[in-house]
Amino acid sequence: MFTGEVWLDPIVRGEEPSHLRVSAVHFTPSARTAWHSHAVGQTLYVLEGRGLIQSSGGELTEIRPGDVIQTPPDEWHWHGAARDHFMTHLTITEAPLDDRAESNWGEHVTDEIYGGHGG
Repeated sequence: MFTGEVWLDPIVRGEEPSHLRVSAVHFTPSARTAWHSHAVGQTLYVLEGRGLIQSSGGELTEIRPGDVIQTPPDEWHWHGAARDHFMTHLTITEAPLDDRAESNWGEHVTDEIYGGHGG
């Protein structure tokens, strides 16, 4: 699911009827997720550091503390730390109410895509 060193600290895992999931995700410099999507979408809130995010076919965007990023349901994207910075964000998701997986994982993000030369 990740390239580089990443730590995941669960904060909330809602119990029925709640489907809320909140975790703090800590990325070392250049660490990043693989391409993935979320059945019900995802909200990120950047706490510290500098990072990068990109949706499939979209522009590579720098993210900083205080930024709120929302990805719609089933949108393929990746996110992680900038090359020379650590980055921590909260991830806020919901488990779907049907049999779909909460997250779907794809290919790892290549160094070329991470460097802004594709995606």
